Amino acid sequence: MSNEAIYAKLTALFHDVFDDDTIQVTPELTADDVDEWDSLSHIRLVLAVEKQFGLKFSAAEVGRLKNVGEFVALIEAKATTA
Repeated sequence: MSNEAIYAKLTALFHDVFDDDTIQVTPELTADDVDEWDSLSHIRLVLAVEKQFGLKFSAAEVGRLKNVGEFVALIEAKATTA
């Protein structure tokens, strides 16, 4: 799956999870950039991403992520080994 396709799917998920169609999903995007991004919405986002991409993430993997770019890299890595 291409980087562009991953970002397109993530954008739709972000808009749905945070109920905000104005969010621009970029590699640099962090929880600090999204007003509604709290611990509960973080869990909802991770679960939505797991379902959308057919992947499972460990708590340690998710805990190490610093921004969306790192999340995309993790999705790419997991998708190639799945």
